[in-house]
Amino acid sequence: MEELNEIKGIGINTIKNLNDLGIANIDALIHYFPFRYEVIKKTNMNEAMDGDKVTIDGICENTPSVFYISRKLNKMTFRVNTGYRIIKITIFNRAFLKGKLVVGKEVTLTGKYDMKHNEIVASDLRFGLLEKTVIEPIYHSSYKINSKKINKIVNSVLGKVNIKDYVPDALNDKYHFMDKERAVFLAHNPSNMRSVNEALNKLKYEELFLFMLKMNFLKNNSLLADGLKREVDYQKVLDFIDGLPFKLTQDQLDSIKDIYHDLTSPKRMNRLLQGDVGSGKTIVSFVALYINYLAGYQGALMAPTEILALQHYQNIKKLLPSLKVALLKGKLKAKERREILDNLKQGKIDIVIGTHALISDDVIYRNLGLVITDEQHRFGVNQRGNLKNKGLTPDILYMSATPIPRTYALTLYGDMDISSIRTMPKGRKPVKTILKKDKEIKDVLYMMLDELKQKHQIYVIAPLVEESENSDMENVYELESKMNKAFGKVAKIGVLHGKMKPTEKDEIMDKFKNNDIQILISTTVIEVGVDVANATMMVIFDSYRFGLSALHQLRGRVGRNDLDSYCILITDRETKRLKVLTETNDGFKVSEEDFLLRGSGDLFGERQSGDMSFKVADIRHDYDLLLKAKEDSERFLKSEDYLDEKNSHIRDLVMQSVNLD
Repeated sequence: MEELNEIKGIGINTIKNLNDLGIANIDALIHYFPFRYEVIKKTNMNEAMDGDKVTIDGICENTPSVFYISRKLNKMTFRVNTGYRIIKITIFNRAFLKGKLVVGKEVTLTGKYDMKHNEIVASDLRFGLLEKTVIEPIYHSSYKINSKKINKIVNSVLGKVNIKDYVPDALNDKYHFMDKERAVFLAHNPSNMRSVNEALNKLKYEELFLFMLKMNFLKNNSLLADGLKREVDYQKVLDFIDGLPFKLTQDQLDSIKDIYHDLTSPKRMNRLLQGDVGSGKTIVSFVALYINYLAGYQGALMAPTEILALQHYQNIKKLLPSLKVALLKGKLKAKERREILDNLKQGKIDIVIGTHALISDDVIYRNLGLVITDEQHRFGVNQRGNLKNKGLTPDILYMSATPIPRTYALTLYGDMDISSIRTMPKGRKPVKTILKKDKEIKDVLYMMLDELKQKHQIYVIAPLVEESENSDMENVYELESKMNKAFGKVAKIGVLHGKMKPTEKDEIMDKFKNNDIQILISTTVIEVGVDVANATMMVIFDSYRFGLSALHQLRGRVGRNDLDSYCILITDRETKRLKVLTETNDGFKVSEEDFLLRGSGDLFGERQSGDMSFKVADIRHDYDLLLKAKEDSERFLKSEDYLDEKNSHIRDLVMQSVNLD
């Protein structure tokens, strides 16, 4: 049994509803674990306080009354006799149960207790008395398929499918783990929280072990070992660095040395270059492209946006005027594009700058040696495979403007070597971050006016594009109206958001870059944007809506000069959390704090080694388990056990996940 349509009793609609939750087959179904467990036990009503969540059981005292408030909202009321007292029950949108709630019917109810009116506003109703404490698994569900139905479907297949255990026997013995089949059963059918925790511990470890096994395999396998052999005189690299119009920091120099050693070794480079916005990663990437050029290979630099690609193109032309550099972008005329593609194929272009289209099928290189890409464009094994099919095995350098805590780095980039730039270039003043309440908006407007009088430019950030019925958050168009009232006579104002066409975005950003717009009202699309040195202030409305790392990224758009720069965070909420940003400009410290506050979240999405979003593990809470799994996976990969026939299913899964079988 592998496919959902093989399950007896479920139809096409149910299968579609399961698919919508990401459940595509039987294996995904049995590994679709509850995200929490509801412990249901009777409340001693003599101890219940007003507003408490309570659970009672008893029998119906009367036939329910139903009131239809609207077409989609109804209210049902009735009384329940608990044996000690009679309590009024109100429950919404359960009118369809009225016929079953006859006098004398046994029921269990959970809800909020209103002591004054001796009433429970129930959120859950089930038939029968609560004989003992019940632990109910709660799944991520939808309005089309609820948690109870998911559990019922899962249980209909448990016992009929073969559940493979991907933890080697030696490690199961070492940690006294229960077997996988029992762990899966208990996760879906909890009897007590102790057994649930034991089951989850096994399932978390298996998930982390497999993840680290794949990461270690990727890092050590032959795909990364067949690098290009280069011979480059390091003195030429130093001469180029000495000729730059600015001095590099020690971190930049160390990162260049790391990259040089990678590029001149037979091992294929798979390196992450991380550092704050404005720390000077781009110049390091240019030096990497120069080293690659000196060895006689072509280089490609992928930017997340066309406007950023243009900025890189203009900068690299200034620093490396003797090299043949091309800009491959979407707006090119057919003749221009064809000419660039022909020159790439013939080796007449040394460096090409563009977006992700640089590795599309019609782009053929003569001898591509290095691909540099933003972390948003992480190379999957499939993409590396596509290049390999073209006869190319380039070295790969990723740049990340989001400094990653050690915990993240261990997982997100476990298959990479990492270089970090922690120090900022000289001449940069730290951005002053100030917290302001909504009622202090006048102070903020005066601060903005001061910057405009000095001919400086300002970013204004809103979390929404359009007005929403359910939110009073500032939006870009509302802010545009307010900013026009305040500054319409002294400044030109522009709007930028993610729903605009790429051509519209580029046009607005060009105007801001050229100072044709002085105030740019934007959503977070400017987080990765152009370098506008004249922008000295950023005002972020509803700043409580953002994570610390996101706010740090946003403020990195200002302070890219030797001028005093400011980031104003406007909020009436969560000032304690946001205070971190007023105390440090160090992105590494900010990301650590953000990690501690927010947890791992859904970090992974579609990764190069398959879908690595964790189903049961959480790298913040399960960090110690992760470290064990990392150590164990490294040992296992090097041991004879890895090649043992009894572990062939583990080996097959690893190979399948990294698309190397």
